[in-house]
Amino acid sequence: MNKTFFISDTHFGHASLVAKGERRFNDITEMDERIIENWNAVVSDNDLVWHLGDFAVSNDADRIAEIFRRLKGRKRLILGNHDYDRPGVIKPMVAALSWDEEPRDIIETVAIGDRRLVLCHYPLRTWPGHKKGSYHFYGHAHGGLADFGNSRDVGVDLPDVSFTPRTFAKLIERLSSAEVGILETQSVAQVSP
Repeated sequence: MNKTFFISDTHFGHASLVAKGERRFNDITEMDERIIENWNAVVSDNDLVWHLGDFAVSNDADRIAEIFRRLKGRKRLILGNHDYDRPGVIKPMVAALSWDEEPRDIIETVAIGDRRLVLCHYPLRTWPGHKKGSYHFYGHAHGGLADFGNSRDVGVDLPDVSFTPRTFAKLIERLSSAEVGILETQSVAQVSP
């Protein structure tokens, strides 16, 4: 049976992430190879991987194309900020990759069994069906935001993602302990200066 996986913010080729110490690898080759190894350890050729943006940050199109070819599975992309040359213009290097379907801009809603899942590179405070039990997976925040209701970061930086694509079931395990995202409201008269 084919599986569906999710991951975000691989940043293949992004040497400054390693140089600045934001990712604990000796160099960019070690980081890229670790992600490829982890990816291929869990993903089979016919599995589907939703990548929620920032696939690669590099000017070496040949290297990125080779990395893409080495990754198992059918790959679909929700575009992230680093996947564009400028607003509305996808980097040719990213557009040229053999995605399973045309890369999507901003939001995609998919069904996982009987559950609704909203995918976006960016974290959303509300999303379609959020009051009816739907889920929201995002990237971009690099672990900088806490889970919110049924919403969570699926970036490679998260300890339970650990540079490896993860299934829906694995990713929602920790959401049962997340604080429910209900905001208290106050009138202006109740707010003290």
